[in-house]
Amino acid sequence: MPCTVATTLPYFYTLFLVVSARLRNTADAGNAHQLRPPLRREMGIDVSSRGEALGAIGKPEVLEILSYYSHDAAIEVAETCQLAVKRIEWLQNNKGQSESQYCSIDPAPPALEKDIKKLRETLLDESLPLFDRYRAMFALRNIGSKEAVLALGDGLQCSSALFRHEIGYVFGQMQHDASVPQLITALKKVDESPMVRHECAEALGSIAKEPCVEVLKEYLHDGERVVKESCEVALDMLEYENSPEFQYADALIKLQKTESENLTLP
Repeated sequence: MPCTVATTLPYFYTLFLVVSARLRNTADAGNAHQLRPPLRREMGIDVSSRGEALGAIGKPEVLEILSYYSHDAAIEVAETCQLAVKRIEWLQNNKGQSESQYCSIDPAPPALEKDIKKLRETLLDESLPLFDRYRAMFALRNIGSKEAVLALGDGLQCSSALFRHEIGYVFGQMQHDASVPQLITALKKVDESPMVRHECAEALGSIAKEPCVEVLKEYLHDGERVVKESCEVALDMLEYENSPEFQYADALIKLQKTESENLTLP
């Protein structure tokens, strides 16, 4: 079955009640400011991911809980929920959103603007709503040129960790060689947010060039668990994708696709 918004949303919707309950349980389990810093960071990443899942559902029923956590003390949680609210509001006024060419449900639809310079200005303007800047981000991703990649890379210097983490995620989707130096620089910044370094590690694994592999091996024993495990997973996936089993399965899928396309030709 092809991956589309239509086929993916029902899965997310079945998670709604569970995710909502876990969001509330996470907040009610204790005061976050009393937790040790590593656990506090992991909680922020975890709850932020749940908020993003609720936004992906795109249904008005989730607006109440998202609005509630739009003022969360953890900034990455608050920003995630604010984006999710904006996305649902946008969907209510814009029916028939086009499917992402990357088969993903994005936190914001791509902007209609095609001028890279203008999109870069919007991307980096921190006085604008985060939703508008995300729309510029996904428009640059869809353009996909080296110039667009370099513009996106400048976003890794912005103040929002959530925003920088999304840049890393987009680079992983694009798999463009021009993003490698910026991803490596971000991964090597030990004072960078773990959620950003985690996405950059995964993106480097997706690109899979020799410099990417070298830096992933270098950070296999990083002090941040989420970074260490991201490097481990990225290298494991690279090893699997280069294995005879994967190469055979991949070739078989391509052959089946070619045969299917030939059968549909007039």
